[in-house]
Amino acid sequence: MERDKSIFEEEIQSTESLHEHYSFTAAIGQSPLRVDKFLMTRIENATRNKIQHAAKSGSIFVGENAVKSNYKVKGGDQVRVLFSHPPYQNLLLPENLALDIIFEDDTLVVVNKPAGMVVHPGHGNYSGTLLNALLFHFRQLPKNSNDRPGLVHRIDKDTSGLLVVAKTESAMTNLAKQFFDKTSSRKYHALVWGDFEEDSGTYRGAIGRNPKNRLQMTVFENNSQGKEAVTHYKVLERFGYVTLLECQLETGRTHQIRAHMKYFGHTLFNDERYGGNAILKGTSFNKYRQFVDNCFSLLPRQALHAKTLGFVHPITGKILEFNSPVPDDFNHALRKWRQYAQHLNL
Repeated sequence: MERDKSIFEEEIQSTESLHEHYSFTAAIGQSPLRVDKFLMTRIENATRNKIQHAAKSGSIFVGENAVKSNYKVKGGDQVRVLFSHPPYQNLLLPENLALDIIFEDDTLVVVNKPAGMVVHPGHGNYSGTLLNALLFHFRQLPKNSNDRPGLVHRIDKDTSGLLVVAKTESAMTNLAKQFFDKTSSRKYHALVWGDFEEDSGTYRGAIGRNPKNRLQMTVFENNSQGKEAVTHYKVLERFGYVTLLECQLETGRTHQIRAHMKYFGHTLFNDERYGGNAILKGTSFNKYRQFVDNCFSLLPRQALHAKTLGFVHPITGKILEFNSPVPDDFNHALRKWRQYAQHLNL
């Protein structure tokens, strides 16, 4: 069954047999607010364009009536989003997809996720995810607080590397607490634009959804919004115009490394969402531009790899640490930069 369209682009033929995906009640006393803006602040990963598509196709209701995107939501209004198919949480189907298993016992499994694989189904990604594969290989997985079987944490679609998956309820509770208490260890390799004066340092800054671009996270001045985020970094190699870092997460916010690096002037190499797919450092000469474009072709994603994962085993109490080799696409780009840097007299 093909489900590769965004749920916000599904056409609705009638109000019969519709499934409720979202329902929100506006607070009493709320000032009138366009329904598209109202929903953008309440639906994870939603964009105004998708919400307007949903309104145009008759999928957004206030009470029992379909409304357009310019409808002004008032206090007490019940706003619902309805589609002809069930919510994606009800469409979790096992799929026989290959898993790169680094470690497994009766309690947990550590997997190495390739770049390009989404961790769990969501808008526009109903199949082919890591979770679909996990449900095939491990039929009975405990659900986390978001009803996603086995998942203790996640990494972005185009980030490669390690994740731990819980196979029992007790493991889920124990591992989730370690991540919450910041006692787990997560280290990433990141290729970023620019050079660094110091060999190591720490970026601090509360991270939340960017109000100007809902697809991005951003750092808020003086922690005025968002949640506390701390990223420690260490320089591994310098290539003049880009730098290879080891980033250790103290907290685990969405897009944390990507948002911190963007804010502090070192956007991830080829991170399209945050502007790293443009030449941010270096010359404008044709040969250099061609060189960078070649690197982009070798590494057609953000240069981020979840390399090291450490935690305490929920049953044995033993400290476990796992390492994943940097994948080929990342390595190919690094080799190119190493060769280029030899001519810069670094």
